[in-house]
Amino acid sequence: MPQRLARPIRLAAAAALCLSLQNAAFAQGAPPGMPQPGQPIQSAASRLLPVIGTKGMVASQEGTATKVGVEILKRGGNAVDAAVAVGFALAVTLPRAGNLGGGGFMMVHMASRNETVAIDYRETAPAAAFRDMFLDAKGEPDPKKSRDSGLAVGVPGTVAGLAEAHRRYGSGKFTLADLIAPAVALASDGIPVAEDLADSLPTATRLKQYPSTRAIFYRGDQPLGRGETLVQADLAATLKTIAAQGPDGFYKGPVAERIAAAVKGAGGVMTAEDLAGYKVVTRQPVRGTYRGYDVVSMPPPSSGGVHLIQILNILEGFDIAKAGAGSGQQIHLLAEAMKPAYADRAEFLGDPDRVKIPVKGLTSKAYAAKLRAAIDPAAARPADAIRAGDPLPYESDQTTHFSVVDRDGNAVANTYTLNFTYGLGLVAEGTGVMLNNEMDDFSAKAGAQNAYGLVGGDTNSVAPGARPLSSMTPTFLFRDGKLAMVTGSPGGSRIISTTLQVIVNVVDNGMNVAEAVAAPRVHHQWRPDALLTEAGLSPDTIEILKGRGHKVVVGTTSGSANSIHVTPEGLLGAADPRQRGTLAAGY
Repeated sequence: MPQRLARPIRLAAAAALCLSLQNAAFAQGAPPGMPQPGQPIQSAASRLLPVIGTKGMVASQEGTATKVGVEILKRGGNAVDAAVAVGFALAVTLPRAGNLGGGGFMMVHMASRNETVAIDYRETAPAAAFRDMFLDAKGEPDPKKSRDSGLAVGVPGTVAGLAEAHRRYGSGKFTLADLIAPAVALASDGIPVAEDLADSLPTATRLKQYPSTRAIFYRGDQPLGRGETLVQADLAATLKTIAAQGPDGFYKGPVAERIAAAVKGAGGVMTAEDLAGYKVVTRQPVRGTYRGYDVVSMPPPSSGGVHLIQILNILEGFDIAKAGAGSGQQIHLLAEAMKPAYADRAEFLGDPDRVKIPVKGLTSKAYAAKLRAAIDPAAARPADAIRAGDPLPYESDQTTHFSVVDRDGNAVANTYTLNFTYGLGLVAEGTGVMLNNEMDDFSAKAGAQNAYGLVGGDTNSVAPGARPLSSMTPTFLFRDGKLAMVTGSPGGSRIISTTLQVIVNVVDNGMNVAEAVAAPRVHHQWRPDALLTEAGLSPDTIEILKGRGHKVVVGTTSGSANSIHVTPEGLLGAADPRQRGTLAAGY
């Protein structure tokens, strides 16, 4: 094992010892206030210490949903059982991103079968969608159509995706109804408005325009406030229907008809037939290597896995560990490696069922060497100097991510989304289902930018039944054939760079997983030509970057990379401190 990983492993050994001492203390009657097994060890730097578990771990963006998943693990469920329960629970407890009315990607690793698969439950375009549907009379992109109208709603895939994961990879100890039951109870009984929910409701102005949405999240003219209770009776009824009938309870019958009617009422073209025809696709992951690790991630229609591996391939030729975490040199190299990958994203990525994508070339070490050779270690290149490369010769902000590992080494990395915070903002009357505005992830016109500033090409144009390109990057790392890390993040265009930096922080910078997740992040997506940084970089580092020609913009926080590091001594979990209410918990 590389020397730079000694620190995390030593921490894991120490943490495992602390856990054994905790367990022993509780066996003898621990004093009040002592941390319980599976909870963080309290200290002045507790936010930078991972949570410890020996039999299972869940890390998600919302604490109640994390606890639902841990309970399933404790009752003998496997990682997939727990992930499905978490996915349904987040639809209740994190309504701005957790969902039934959106879609996403799930990476599943089954240790006993030595099998890793990618479950694609991305939203699809309705049958009546067409290439130029988001252009105005002058032929230019109209963001209101693709973000703020019923035309923005893609056919949701979450229910089908979670059900398919359970059917194929669940332990067999729980029915789908068993795994939905916690979400039903949370929706029926209500959840307290606190932390993330209390922060998000006042700023989600799009919720105000729909009476069906205001009826749930508002009291009169004001959003629910801290300390009040959010009851979602219609959502509970929809969940009960899915529990009784399986996915057909969502994609056919009254629920589907109400969703279609809501979309049509908002100016969209989705029909009940579109819902009935939705299909989950199981795909082979994309694979690469980085400094002795196997990197296994989501394939297209995610751009995440392809470009994560592409950037890692470029970085592998630099000694970024020597440069040092947070240094101007390391950040410069990270940014310069990101730029050509995002340029290639705009040119080559789309729905693999519609266009041929040069995945092998984009993830080739030889192609990365060519891109690396164009990087000046001492100066930034302007965006105009970078074009999409030619990989063919080598061809031989809302989303949420959660990670789960069980006692047998099975694992799930799941990222799913409504696109914007609360998606379109429209709850389909009588269903409690918040609808997505995911169609904005298509390219309205070649060269146009979407809401996250990402440039799109013809390969990602709108077409009936197509799946829009995504940046979601649920990822596994393996070492010597054994699971080493589960990671991923929300964050729109920053998802790829966030996931990248968690990996680099552990593998190159020698951080434990909690430090790796908490460290300040940077991002460059080629266009716009700006190096975005979080607060926390030293002023000296920022001046160094500016001196090298980077247009540095210190902005908002990036992502919520809830991650798990698997070590011989146990499972180390980290919930991202950037979001309120996140929780990693093990047992």
